[in-house]
Amino acid sequence: MLTVKDLGALNGKKVYVRVDFNVPHKGDVISDDNRIKAAIPTIADLLKKGARVILMSHLGKVDWKKLKKGEKTQEEIDAQMKKNCLHIAVEPLKKHLGAALGHEVKVSFSKERGEELKAAVEALKDGDVLLAQNTRYQPGEEKNDPELAKEWASLVDVFVMDAFGSAHRAHASTYGVPELLKAEGKPVAIGYLVEKEVENLSRCVEVKDTDRPYVAILGGLKVTDKIQVIDTLLKKCDYIIIGGAMSYTFRKVLGADIGDSFLDESALEYAKKCLDEAKGRIILPVDSVITDSFEPVEGRKIMVADGDIPAGFQGVDIGPKSAALFKDVIAKAKMVFWNGPMGVFEQEEFQAGTKAVCEAIRDLNGKAFTVCGGGDSASAVKQFGYKADFSHVSTGGGASLEMIQNDGHLPGIDIIR
Repeated sequence: MLTVKDLGALNGKKVYVRVDFNVPHKGDVISDDNRIKAAIPTIADLLKKGARVILMSHLGKVDWKKLKKGEKTQEEIDAQMKKNCLHIAVEPLKKHLGAALGHEVKVSFSKERGEELKAAVEALKDGDVLLAQNTRYQPGEEKNDPELAKEWASLVDVFVMDAFGSAHRAHASTYGVPELLKAEGKPVAIGYLVEKEVENLSRCVEVKDTDRPYVAILGGLKVTDKIQVIDTLLKKCDYIIIGGAMSYTFRKVLGADIGDSFLDESALEYAKKCLDEAKGRIILPVDSVITDSFEPVEGRKIMVADGDIPAGFQGVDIGPKSAALFKDVIAKAKMVFWNGPMGVFEQEEFQAGTKAVCEAIRDLNGKAFTVCGGGDSASAVKQFGYKADFSHVSTGGGASLEMIQNDGHLPGIDIIR
């Protein structure tokens, strides 16, 4: 694949960079700007090469079923977007982006489509940056609409994919545009962020003997959400640790009482199949922190259940025996891939299990290659101050899982190859 380093001088060239600025924000106040910071090296290098940079990103989701009832003109759709989707407008991010790039860089803003965008692109000078509105303001974005992709592709000379968190989606902005530009013989490349993601996650896909024992740690809610990745990891890993809400489905298969804990009933047969195939390589919690109320109400009961969970209670974190068990398995690892917290880490009472995994990886002290696969796990790692203890913390939860389960393949990256 071409990388930003391979592009050479770009004076006078209009470069479309698909970034992932899907950040938590309220107006122009951003609570976590990691994804913006992660894109700066690519943008800065392109500007140094003389490029005229057009940045496009999605932000949140648009409920088109709710917004688009019946046939509407583009003007009516625009009016609806302005009224109902201000909370996912990209424009408030412009100020933060400008500060991150340095105030000497001119950063402008435009709508995501139409004459306004075309005029804004034409007005760019070498070293300028244009931030376009949320790509999902267009209903054709997620459908990879060929006309939308054609319009965006017609505006630029070069495409750079630096949105790893969107690389598992074959959308107009991530797949349609580079596909058209490639057909025209124009350069398409990956940015520094995506290059780093591919390099690190590929190691978790193409496992070497020197990286064994290879331990995967999975958490989250539904087993059905992770069937494919569990199948793949069973073929690659020496051990799979399963915590979080999804562990109760596996424990139910083994005959444990799980009280009111979450149960993915549609996955019971699959969970049994996994346990049979794993032959002891799947490690499950042996105790749980339980509560009679998920909401932090006055007088709620919180205790540790050693084994079965009584009726009226639900598991919300792994218990101390499970934490010790998981730490022992992780301590032997030469490579670790982690996706999904061990409990409801957003509440202080239920953070111990997730912190225990963080501590176990810290205690490896660089003697193993360790990857945090984005999503809630990455949020927890950052929140608890363990980010520096990982070899790599991914910017894309869904993308990192799909890259693992698809043996290194993602639509938004394969189209660049």
